[in-house]
Amino acid sequence: MVIESLLFPLKAEKKPWEMFFIGFLYTSVAIFLSLWIFEKQASFIMVFLTVMAAVPIVYGTMQLEESKDIEINKEKLLLKEHNKAIVFLMFLFLGITLSSVLWYVVLPSETVGYLFQKQTQTITDINNQISGNVVQNFNLFTKILFNNLKVLAFCILFAFIYGAGAIFILTWNATVIGTAIGNFIRSNIGAYVSSVGFANAAAYFQVVSLGLLRYAIHGIPEIVAYFYGGLAGGIISVAVIKHHYASKKFSNILLDSSELLIIAVGFLLVAAFIEVYITPLLF
Repeated sequence: MVIESLLFPLKAEKKPWEMFFIGFLYTSVAIFLSLWIFEKQASFIMVFLTVMAAVPIVYGTMQLEESKDIEINKEKLLLKEHNKAIVFLMFLFLGITLSSVLWYVVLPSETVGYLFQKQTQTITDINNQISGNVVQNFNLFTKILFNNLKVLAFCILFAFIYGAGAIFILTWNATVIGTAIGNFIRSNIGAYVSSVGFANAAAYFQVVSLGLLRYAIHGIPEIVAYFYGGLAGGIISVAVIKHHYASKKFSNILLDSSELLIIAVGFLLVAAFIEVYITPLLF
């Protein structure tokens, strides 16, 4: 059943939760192969291996969604159909993210150091750009928003050029988010161990929950936006490859892609607002 989902996106849309396990499996296998074969370059190699495994299902999804643009004339129904693809791609993303979290937490510190080296450096660079009081800081809001819009633009560009190219950027972001969550969990579990020992299991569960919640609040709408953008770029890419740009339906494809982009920007506005004004109040 899982293999069939890999080959047929239409079946994957009917059981989107399966993609969580697919993403988790792909990333776990990629991590172990990277550590085994390319140990010192594992932080990049694991991303490429995960992307290589995910490309068939993602590109198949772009083809399926482009065919819906040709067949369906009602925009509301079309957006509803696209949302099915967004949901199962989100499950794929969550599987990649939680796999990264798990292995960050359980692997030895030395292994984690080079397995997530580039991701950790990315997080450090982002944190160094943020200083002062972030609450109610409009400058920070615009900075985060424009940075997210830049990532969205890359998702659209990669999807347009490579068809399923957006999955590379989204997989990279999944490993970065997984590293941030894993570091939060690992650091706070260490603090609990030194203060209360191993007896308080509820405290450890609380640390894991807070780690996930801290990044999920603004991370989920942000990633949803990137999937909408990647889907828009991928649909146009497939239409060009199939020479549908010469058909009368191409105007419908452009209209649909434009609406997907507007939705993506809307999600990014919400994500930036939550990250700047809501998250600091909660954590």
